[in-house]
Amino acid sequence: MKNYSKGLSVSIAIALIATLCALVIPIGSVAIAIILGVVVGNIVKLKEEYSAGITYAEKTLLGYAIALMGINLDFGILTSLGYKTIFLIVAGMVVTIFSAVLLGKYFKLDAKFALLLGIGNGVCGASAISASAPVIKADKNSIGISVAIVNLLGTIGIFLVPSIALFFGLNEIDAGILVGNTLQAVGQVTAGGFSISDTSGISATAVKMGRVLLLTPLIFILIYLFHVKSSDENTKGAKVPGFIIVFVLMSLISSFGLVNETIKNIIAQGSHIFLIVAMAAIGLKIHFSSIKSDGKNALKLASVVFAIQILFTLVFLWA
Repeated sequence: MKNYSKGLSVSIAIALIATLCALVIPIGSVAIAIILGVVVGNIVKLKEEYSAGITYAEKTLLGYAIALMGINLDFGILTSLGYKTIFLIVAGMVVTIFSAVLLGKYFKLDAKFALLLGIGNGVCGASAISASAPVIKADKNSIGISVAIVNLLGTIGIFLVPSIALFFGLNEIDAGILVGNTLQAVGQVTAGGFSISDTSGISATAVKMGRVLLLTPLIFILIYLFHVKSSDENTKGAKVPGFIIVFVLMSLISSFGLVNETIKNIIAQGSHIFLIVAMAAIGLKIHFSSIKSDGKNALKLASVVFAIQILFTLVFLWA
């Protein structure tokens, strides 16, 4: 019988430290967990007896995190958004993801790696990357580096995007739409939106939640492309992971109001905890050599895609 305790304990310890660091470092506990995991994994040579627990956290706990993540999705939010805004949200996601995939070849990145960067920028950061990675069979290096880079850009965006909105003289509602349609994580959007005004903050949050809701249809599209239509014999007809099914069920439970807010918050918190531990474990398995070879180009690609995302939204608001 495998002993998971040692590797799991290390992953949990890193997750706890990351959570504490997130109180003073604005890039978020998920990204910090990956960074700390990378540092520990490359400085300390962990014995083979740690491997089983780290793998358990990296795969099984990540599955739990994704499954429970669906509770955050409430499709009722669509009623508060107009048709024009909904179109902007959908079009923005499509432009962002396609830009990443197309430009990925120029930056000499693996197609799945580029896709993860596009999804992270286009939908909801680390959550979207974590949920889509198992579906497209992305490797752990791509997952870890994507999450870290997207969180970094989102943190910079907290200060950058509101400044762009003010520079171009956008009204409070449009400024909020720009923030909500470009920044990656919900926390980053609220910070950026409310730094402009309360009206901008409310507008930004509503648009961001609309983007988050796109994660469910996106997962279905990825399942079709990578498990049904794929010509790759390793993925064609492969069984859809059970946690993806639970993820969809959770989103339906939330949307139909089948659980109260207290239970939803508990489930959401559990998902977040599992995600931090899983990201710490993923970080432990990433080597500096892979960051050196892929990280620089990934940062360039993600930055260009982020700029395209901002420019597209600005042009749409001016039209």
